[in-house]
Amino acid sequence: MLKKYHQFPEEVGTDEAGRGCLAGPVTAAAVILPKKFKNDILNDSKQLSETKRELLRPLIELESTAYGVAHIFPKEIDEINILNASFLAMHKAIDQLSHEVKFIIVDGNRFTPYKAIPHTCIVKGDSKYMSIAAASVLAKTYRDEYMNRIHKEYPMYNWKKNKGYPTKEHRAAIKKYGVTKYHRKSFRLLPDQLTLKL
Repeated sequence: MLKKYHQFPEEVGTDEAGRGCLAGPVTAAAVILPKKFKNDILNDSKQLSETKRELLRPLIELESTAYGVAHIFPKEIDEINILNASFLAMHKAIDQLSHEVKFIIVDGNRFTPYKAIPHTCIVKGDSKYMSIAAASVLAKTYRDEYMNRIHKEYPMYNWKKNKGYPTKEHRAAIKKYGVTKYHRKSFRLLPDQLTLKL
């Protein structure tokens, strides 16, 4: 059973999706949930089916005190590295909140401070606290929606299915067709034994 909050109400939970992908943005969400919020399905987005995530998204948006979602795209990921891009996405998601933030709980073990607001990092926080779980659902569904959209532009990579992750199919398509503007050029797009001209 997920806990309501770590320290006190009006804290924001934040999480990201797509850190390990070869293509597309890294996406983060930030969510503040009200005291009365309750949902028996909500969990770490990786533990939920796509159908359940899509059911939860509008509920979270409707019932949350505030939420924000932000993408950081491949060009900037390549410039500042994926870890910094993940932190930046979280910061930009928190920027969007229409509510005062008093405390931040972050999924994972690292974070760069946001303004002067205290925070704590929680390993596997998305399976422990509702606000982080809600953020993980929003980050995942918004990113998946974006990947489905760009799939139509480059269907040969099958991003609708693999969402930009390094599957065998995705890497085979990179080898055959090369890279796109949506690929992260700083990532190892193909195994060492295969060469790729960028």
